[in-house]
Amino acid sequence: MDVLWKKGPATVSQVVEGLPKRIPLAYSTVLTTLRILENKGYVAHTKNGRAFTYRPLVEREQARRNAVAHLLRRLFGGSPELLMLNLMESGKIDAAELERLRRRIAEGRP
Repeated sequence: MDVLWKKGPATVSQVVEGLPKRIPLAYSTVLTTLRILENKGYVAHTKNGRAFTYRPLVEREQARRNAVAHLLRRLFGGSPELLMLNLMESGKIDAAELERLRRRIAEGRP
């Protein structure tokens, strides 16, 4: 999805080329992933000659919200508090980030 958000509509080959080189993925793996994303309503394709051109149907922020909601339901019983506690206890949030979160909570805004 990141490649499609950055580049816009792209063929499978263009997506493969846009992926980080440190994690080599086969064309067939990327194609399978794009098909799964299409079945889930995240991307759509159009036929362009012999190739399919894929485009994102959801914005990055909406995809993030969907992913977090899924994570909350599946792993944290729907509890944002448990997710935050897990992040804090694992050391994934540093002191500066924690302070920014405190200020935002105190201000009553996301």
